[in-house]
Amino acid sequence: MHARHWCTSVSIQKTELASPYKNMIKLPPTSLAIWAVLVLATYEVQAGVLQVTPSPTRDVISLDGLWYFTINGSHVDSIEESEDQEINLMPVPSSYNDISTKLDVRDHAGAVWYKRSFFVPSSWKNKKVWIRFGSVCYNATVSINGEVAAEHEIGHLPFAAEVSQFLKLGEDNDILVEVNNILTNTTIPQGELNTLISGRKKVSYTFDFFNYAGIDRPVYLYTTNEIYIDDIDIHTNLNGSDGLINYNVAVVGGDSTLKYEINILDNKGKVAGTSSSQSSTLNINNATLWWPYLMAKNPGYLYTFEVFIRSKDDVLLDYYKQRFGIRVLEYTNTTFTINGKNIYMRGFGKHEDSDIRGKGLDLPTILRDFNLIRWIGANSFRTSHYPYADEIMDLADQFGIMVIDEVPAVNTQDYNKELLENHKRSLTELHKRDKNRPSVVLWSIANEPVIGEPVSEDYYRQIKAHIKSLDTSRPITLANSYTYDTEYAAQFVDILGVNRYEAWYHQVGEIDGIYPRVLEQAKGWHTKFNKPVIYTEYGADSKEGLSYLPTFIWSEEYQNDLITEYFKAFDELRDDQGWLVGEMIWCFADFRTDQDIRRLGGNKKGLFTRSRQPKQAAFRMRKRYWELAHNLNNATLPADLDPYIVSFTSSKNVNFKDEL
Repeated sequence: MHARHWCTSVSIQKTELASPYKNMIKLPPTSLAIWAVLVLATYEVQAGVLQVTPSPTRDVISLDGLWYFTINGSHVDSIEESEDQEINLMPVPSSYNDISTKLDVRDHAGAVWYKRSFFVPSSWKNKKVWIRFGSVCYNATVSINGEVAAEHEIGHLPFAAEVSQFLKLGEDNDILVEVNNILTNTTIPQGELNTLISGRKKVSYTFDFFNYAGIDRPVYLYTTNEIYIDDIDIHTNLNGSDGLINYNVAVVGGDSTLKYEINILDNKGKVAGTSSSQSSTLNINNATLWWPYLMAKNPGYLYTFEVFIRSKDDVLLDYYKQRFGIRVLEYTNTTFTINGKNIYMRGFGKHEDSDIRGKGLDLPTILRDFNLIRWIGANSFRTSHYPYADEIMDLADQFGIMVIDEVPAVNTQDYNKELLENHKRSLTELHKRDKNRPSVVLWSIANEPVIGEPVSEDYYRQIKAHIKSLDTSRPITLANSYTYDTEYAAQFVDILGVNRYEAWYHQVGEIDGIYPRVLEQAKGWHTKFNKPVIYTEYGADSKEGLSYLPTFIWSEEYQNDLITEYFKAFDELRDDQGWLVGEMIWCFADFRTDQDIRRLGGNKKGLFTRSRQPKQAAFRMRKRYWELAHNLNNATLPADLDPYIVSFTSSKNVNFKDEL
């Protein structure tokens, strides 16, 4: 059938253990002690807190590097002395699965443990000390010096906790992180723990990407004063050529005597607006707007929101800088606009996936990806099928790449109350992290959920109500693999996301049937729901270097011919209908999946290989995306788009007819 792909402040006072993982595996004595401490302890966990950045009031220590590691619970108390030297050390950030050569590490099901020591300076004596994880997949229990300091149950999203009470100042401290990759029917995403005939445990799942696990994004210690900035909300609007900045600064520990200094800085650091209020609206004269790549000569323009908080005696208590862009999104039943101009999204589904590192943060690969995105002339991607790293989102803001921001809800089914609450919590944490990002133009509430039965209707009615309670400035979508007449959830989104694999999962090999089928499906979606449509997925696998004439499945020619037929349908819909507002091929680059006879070392639908080299289809897509940018947004075509082939302008050329 279709492809199975995965993809307001929050402060939670934890007073008891409430984890879907607690009965999944037998825990070693050390872990049992940890759980006991957790039940008795009260600690604060904050989800999606401000990004970590050093400042005059905030010190930062990175905990990235090599940590001790084990998959054996009996070794927790002596990880440093493990006899298995191959997996005794593990890099952070990274997924742990592909670092080792061992099968039982790559396919491990259950808990693993990371441990290291770190030094805390005595100068932090009068500070609050926090720890922040960019992401741990999927469940983390963090202990410092033998006491549980934090727990988090959703992967791909950050969490932080104050850990001052657990630290020894001026000394080395020990940190132990228990990471569990088990998925259940209530986790986001869902999965199941099975026991194979050999006795080995295996996490089974329906999503079509590998279940990478580990501490896959950076880990930081940082400090604040007792009075500190906890959150910043920024909403932008336009008044003619002026930008309106409506903001609120959430502060913990302060009172009415605090003094606020707010500065809006342009991208040269020049002050464009000021305020002395904790919450207000600022007017920026002749504002420079945030535009997507190739929609303006200066895409991705960012201002800086600068906050100073001082005591009544003018002592600086906290300082923070938040980058943002000024732009306005609007949508109707036929249009999607930014700053009053029509959006046509040209992009891809993607994955955080690279050799060896898995889903671990990999800055060289990330920057290569953005260079390829701009090379090919795209202006957008979807974070299929989970939130991407802060560093990726920062670059999307900076380069003007629009993002459909998706929660880790993929192939959702077996609907239940606990699942609903976890789904809503993932949306809350995602919104809190990314709400100020100009690049985020759509929230995606799920990818390919099972929505062919009426039971799904009320579930997605509640999901819509939840995200709309957090944000009404952005439309919402859902990447839908059903046909328009067989599902129950599309009624709750603002822009219809369609995943459709004509001539691949449907009518394989029938390239000549793509054009009419795409027209029929797209028109059916719009006619029934009277909403704009984005093709969020289409495509075909191709094996790099496999070539057939005439075209045949899995060849690079087949991938080329297939996407060309989609192009014909998209152009007719865009030109004649007007309500098609985007096309996003599946996918940007090949990626690793679980073992499957349909997968040759992974999913091969990428325009680029896993090592980020172009297939034939990348060059064809480049010509299309740049021509779309030229015709829709007057972008200047790159000089190498049509390389030199032949010329007949030379005086030496002789017309064949003249010789007769």
